[in-house]
Amino acid sequence: PRSFIAELLCEQLAPWIEDPDGVTSVLDLCTGSGCLAIFAAHAFPKARVDAIDISPDALAVAARNVADYHLAERIRLIESDVFAALGKERYDLIVSNPPYVKAESMRSLPAEYRREPELALASGDDGLELTRAILAAARQRLRPNGLLVVEIGHNREELEAAFPDTAFTWLDTTAGDQYVFLLSREELP
Repeated sequence: PRSFIAELLCEQLAPWIEDPDGVTSVLDLCTGSGCLAIFAAHAFPKARVDAIDISPDALAVAARNVADYHLAERIRLIESDVFAALGKERYDLIVSNPPYVKAESMRSLPAEYRREPELALASGDDGLELTRAILAAARQRLRPNGLLVVEIGHNREELEAAFPDTAFTWLDTTAGDQYVFLLSREELP
């Protein structure tokens, strides 16, 4: 996986999650190939994991990967536009590596990235369109004391400017501390 969230899941999101066995429900929003859902299932062995994507093609790839890891009984794949198909489900943890490429950057992506569907990369003029949608609805989708972890690429300054009253916790990854944020349910805007 290319997501920095994967390395954080390998550490069970310590120290923010003190009891990994206490995590019983995880949502991987914008799952793509399902890699973060699989990492989450391994990191939190007592959790049921929902993996959502808007793309049927991505979910087909995720289904193969989930089957390869023998996790079909614990990971449920759902076709949905963000939270739309979830009903009233609530989670202990939501992770997301949503599309976050700015419109200007989309026009100059290297050939390697242009092989990906645009739907998997583009997120409006400033790269935050999907992140805004996640932040707007995540509070209603998290259980008390639940956590939201989102990767946003190179958009930290734009995100902090768009949400100046939100106390983002920036998680340290191998690439630095500007790509993945964490918010508790209570800290969400």
